[in-house]
Amino acid sequence: MIQDINKKIRRFFRFTVYSLLPLAGGGWMGVSCSDILDTDSELVEFEKDNTLNHPTDSVYSILGIVNKMQIIADRTVLLGEVRADLVNPTDAASSDLKRLSAFSLAEPNKYNNISDYYAVINNCNYYLANVDTALQRRGRQLFKYEYAAVKAFRAWTYLELVKNYGQVPLVTVPVMSEREAAATMQGPKASIKEVCDYFISDLTPYALTDLPDYNVGGWDFDLFFIPMRPLLGDLCLWAGRYEEAARWYNSYLNDPEEPVLLNNRNVTWTSPTVFSSPRDAYSVTSDIISYIPMEARIFDGNVSDLQNIFCSTRQNNYYFQLEPSRGMRNLSASQTYCMEYKTETTTDTVYVPHTGMSDELFVGDLRLYSNYRLTSMGGQDEYSEYNSAYQTIYKVVSSYVSTYRATMVYLRYAEALCRAGLPQSALCVLKYGMCPDYISLYVDSIEQAEAGDLIAFNQTTFTRERVSGIHSRGCGDSQCDTLYALPQPATELATRRDTVLYQMPLVEDMIVNEMALEGSFEGYRFYDLMRVALRRGDPAYLADPVSRRNGEADESLRQLLMNQQNWYLPIQ
Repeated sequence: MIQDINKKIRRFFRFTVYSLLPLAGGGWMGVSCSDILDTDSELVEFEKDNTLNHPTDSVYSILGIVNKMQIIADRTVLLGEVRADLVNPTDAASSDLKRLSAFSLAEPNKYNNISDYYAVINNCNYYLANVDTALQRRGRQLFKYEYAAVKAFRAWTYLELVKNYGQVPLVTVPVMSEREAAATMQGPKASIKEVCDYFISDLTPYALTDLPDYNVGGWDFDLFFIPMRPLLGDLCLWAGRYEEAARWYNSYLNDPEEPVLLNNRNVTWTSPTVFSSPRDAYSVTSDIISYIPMEARIFDGNVSDLQNIFCSTRQNNYYFQLEPSRGMRNLSASQTYCMEYKTETTTDTVYVPHTGMSDELFVGDLRLYSNYRLTSMGGQDEYSEYNSAYQTIYKVVSSYVSTYRATMVYLRYAEALCRAGLPQSALCVLKYGMCPDYISLYVDSIEQAEAGDLIAFNQTTFTRERVSGIHSRGCGDSQCDTLYALPQPATELATRRDTVLYQMPLVEDMIVNEMALEGSFEGYRFYDLMRVALRRGDPAYLADPVSRRNGEADESLRQLLMNQQNWYLPIQ
């Protein structure tokens, strides 16, 4: 798709073939300077030969950056899932996936290539340094929207980079020579917080800038761009700036012109007495805010391999490489499905049983059932080249890799509220939905006063009829579930603050579980566990679930992960 739009992209991006790789010294793996930037390549056009002062330049430049992002797209999912606790590699999995899952990364691994991230970053840096921001047409700054969009691309890529490598060089100018690359890569490294703090300052002036509005070759580009305010929320969340994070998320979700309302396509039981077939209306596609588009054919450029990894296809002879782990199944089954049952005269609450079901996926939360199917392939014998089992994970598609989804933004908003000392508000996101009526009912007056505009939502737009708790997407009428409630201490604590401090980590645990139930197979899980573990100073928060993903504790893996240095990829 990207390649088909216009072959001119190659001319505009000949200067961006460079890849930044670490140099010897300072604890980095050594490569020669000539490997860092191919300055003698016939593909290279030097800086003086390139200007970005025409609208078509900008379009092709943006496409060039998206083209580079395609290379890291699959990795954003796999690095976040394979190292976590929700999937296991099968016997058919590649050695790279198996080693990634086992945190055995001393050997080269196709999913560990830091230069691919810096290729995106160097494209962005070149654009930002060379675009003519003063150019105007009819009184409008011509590249204002593109400039902001590229800043967001760069910040998003840096966040992905530093989450995976722990400390990285913070390069914000284009690297155009071997000497520059050597100096840059031997320089100081920035931590996750330092990277986030830098880009919070860098993006804040552009937070309300509109995204570019392209329609090229029949394709609507709106969803290609990273939304600025959710990205700022994420950066603040990782940086420990929780009130700011909540404010950015709220500003985006409660935007007066484009409010973000979740669809009500939940997976449900249709009868309070017969549990033979759920009504599967659950969908994540309508929640997509932004994505990286992928090519349809390898001939056209970068295609996604995620379907071949997660699903049975003709291309892989039906041998899928990843499957839901026992840890994922146990988490899903441990939930309680609650139904509000109304007759002409009464309203009752029914809890769906955990035993006697015809399918183990019918127990508890129904989102795993909705997302996943495993069926038997008839007619296969021991000599067949095809797998006898056929797996489908419906949320995995080949045409794009999601970067932002509305439900996950709401869940991060809940996390930010919780850590800002507002656990009742955070639980409201999970159980009821964020509308003024529910907030006034379920968040007490003291917390409402403390939260202020952090929990402000438009009364006309966010109504009871249009919102619901995210837990309801797989667990029924969560607003009626008395078992799914704000944790309370066994005995009254000395002060309100003590109670809030007691509730905060417990509500946070509920949020992290909800993130797994809602975001499984999408690449979030390892980072969600990492973020909370770092926040609490407790590596066991990550090590324990990952080491138990097979249903039983793997003590050697647990001990490996108790050292947080092993959470990060080695630079190779």
